[in-house]
Amino acid sequence: MDLQQLALEAARVAQDVGKHAFQAQASPTTMVESHIPDVAGEPPTLPINDRLVPFIENRLTYLDRFNGFWHDHPQQCQPGERYWCVGRIDGAINFVRDMSEWTVTISLFEIDEHGGANPILGVVHAPALELTYLAARGKGAIRIWNTPFGNKRQKIIPTTRASLDGSVISYGMSYVPSESERALHVVAALAGKPADIKRVGPVSLDMCKVADGTYDAYFEPHLHSWDIPAVSAGTVVVREAQGQVSRWDGQDIRWREENDVVASNGLLIDQLRPYLHD
Repeated sequence: MDLQQLALEAARVAQDVGKHAFQAQASPTTMVESHIPDVAGEPPTLPINDRLVPFIENRLTYLDRFNGFWHDHPQQCQPGERYWCVGRIDGAINFVRDMSEWTVTISLFEIDEHGGANPILGVVHAPALELTYLAARGKGAIRIWNTPFGNKRQKIIPTTRASLDGSVISYGMSYVPSESERALHVVAALAGKPADIKRVGPVSLDMCKVADGTYDAYFEPHLHSWDIPAVSAGTVVVREAQGQVSRWDGQDIRWREENDVVASNGLLIDQLRPYLHD
């Protein structure tokens, strides 16, 4: 099965599981059972994840098990190995507060000749929005959404805006105060330059909205290890749409550690990057 077909099949898995997660969001026990920690070092706790992640992983093994899953990958991987990466619900606070902007994400990592990991397939599905983004290396990125006339597919590309003037920028921030301050300092410095600065989330959906031209750029500091599935899936979509993703300092994303992430249409990054500093 080629990567494009594999991405389509993985998207179907995310869509199937998304229906059950959407039903769980409406459950009155969701708010009571969920926990948003107030300290760094802990991801939000959603009981639905305990069922969602193993179910997705099991379904993916029927497509191709490859070398297993990213959370179990060895410290030293061999060139050519591939690992599925399945995320918890991205946008836990949105999920708990009955908002529509949360996603189910799937990515596939491949190990290169230098032992580095690179995401080569990404799926971002927003069940409450009936919206799916998917991309595979060398195949471009597409958006699928439900309409009264059935599902519609469209190839996506970023905007061509090359200036912060008149742009629309999105940002994300942590629930941890010390981490949120960095994002808010950037927003304060940017104020008055873009036409608008949005804060909706989650990271995977914000990145995809850079890919489809909704936003011109997105940035967020302190994305943790538990954000890697969402960031990797969104990264494939952005890059295959011909946008750019990097750390704030311009270096490549490091898939085994915390990152400050910026995604853009690739044209206004030189104007945005001076604001992305401590």
